[in-house]
Amino acid sequence: MKTIKTFAVAAALSLVSFTSFAQSVSATASTLDGAEAKIAAKAAAEGASYKITSAQFNERVHMTAELTK
Repeated sequence: MKTIKTFAVAAALSLVSFTSFAQSVSATASTLDGAEAKIAAKAAAEGASYKITSAQFNERVHMTAELTK
């Protein structure tokens, strides 16, 4: 029983550590390059790297990314 409790606590703590380093950001621009440049600038200001998670284009580009340190 103690082993199960220890495993549960370790699993919970590992999830907390992963979520504390990720941050979602979004940007809007008229082109894909412009939106990505805004995301890259936000990442540089935070000292983080980024991964684009979505991009939508109607009349303007809306891009979402995840910043990780």
